[in-house]
Amino acid sequence: MQSAVPAPSEETIRSDTFDEVLLCHGDRRAAVSMLREAMQSGANRSASSTEGSGGGKPKTRGKKQTEEEEVVDLRTLLVDCAEAVAADDRSAANELLKQIRKSSSPFGDGSQRVAHCFADGLEARLAGTGCQIYRSLSAKKTKTTTTDILKSYQLCLAACPFERVSHFYSNRTILNATTTITEKSARVHIIDFGIGCGFQWPRLIQRLSMRGGGPPRLRITGIDVPQPGFRPTERIEEAGRRLADYARRFNVPFEYNAIATPKWEAIRVEDLGIDREEVLVVNCLYRLRNLVDETVAADSPRDRVLETIRRAKPDVFVHGVLNGAYGAPFFVTRFREALFHYSALFDVLDTNVPREDAQRLAVEREVLGREAINVISCEGAERVERPESYKQWQVRNLRAGFRQLPLSPEIVKSARDEVKGCYHKDFVIDEDGRWLLQGWKGRIIYALSTWKPDKND
Repeated sequence: MQSAVPAPSEETIRSDTFDEVLLCHGDRRAAVSMLREAMQSGANRSASSTEGSGGGKPKTRGKKQTEEEEVVDLRTLLVDCAEAVAADDRSAANELLKQIRKSSSPFGDGSQRVAHCFADGLEARLAGTGCQIYRSLSAKKTKTTTTDILKSYQLCLAACPFERVSHFYSNRTILNATTTITEKSARVHIIDFGIGCGFQWPRLIQRLSMRGGGPPRLRITGIDVPQPGFRPTERIEEAGRRLADYARRFNVPFEYNAIATPKWEAIRVEDLGIDREEVLVVNCLYRLRNLVDETVAADSPRDRVLETIRRAKPDVFVHGVLNGAYGAPFFVTRFREALFHYSALFDVLDTNVPREDAQRLAVEREVLGREAINVISCEGAERVERPESYKQWQVRNLRAGFRQLPLSPEIVKSARDEVKGCYHKDFVIDEDGRWLLQGWKGRIIYALSTWKPDKND
């Protein structure tokens, strides 16, 4: 655990590119809308071009198939192949893989790309190489520069609202907490489970600097898994240096603590440096799904982390979950659900981003593809992609001793206005049981909610 912020390195010096993506500048809605419209225009052109020229689409026999029929056919082939793999019918599985390969491509439309990705996973499962491939892809991820990650992040902000709404929801919740708890609002401590590159926090630092009465003293404890290689804590420490640079610019008193450990369940309350004179916020967006559950370990790491958060007694716990049913231990069931989930994500990109876009290809290969390999070809503790539905998380959180807080009507309205004003009409913002839901074409993909330890506990 590191309790001091090292001197800024050349890599973390402020740049216009980081500022443009991470800060509030003028009418960001207009800027995002313009970028999104330009990308969607390119996506429409590439789709039209592909349809006009054949574009790698599979040739059909007899009556011409519609695109929807092609999607259904590829999905059927994939599920049939998964059933053959589960039954260890290698002859049938290999024959189906050949058919899938003929109709799929990493450069085709969304359905062809997801089929190519899932065929890779099935092939790896058949060969028993899934875990090695996943570890190799994860090691490759560590060599990706923060600037390259920022470019992918920028593409995601322009193409879909999921990251933007998630960070808005969390940051606005934190801002509300610092104004309503006045006796402690001069000092704020954020514990971020899964800080990554820390892209969420520059905008909050900027907003805190404009707070009436002056900014609070801000402390961030960034928690993440160490990277493979010689510098396991480099990225989490780099995030701290970058945030310290922003805090200096905006005159926000700042302290950063880094905790790099693969076992979040081993973190103790004492490791978090809790000070009861501070507003305490725990933030975890979409990363608890990477902890194994009770199907692998009797003493569930998920429940142990929730117990640590409860014992820390935060003023607010912001919890974002990926709403998925592909954490099931049964392979074919998991495969079907994963196929529905990733088909929606590939469709988001296909609808909103040109097919030849380099950042789109990188996201599909290095993020979605890596995750899908893990879901399809890894088992036991090696399978780290284990989402649960938001309703399952609600039960888990209540059982852990939390009570759910109401959604802020202001935050919900702002999120809806943002999505309606900036993004494609098929994105969904909804509410259910005090969860803010985000989805695409009716499929709920992410859910956000806020919690506090139950006073009766």
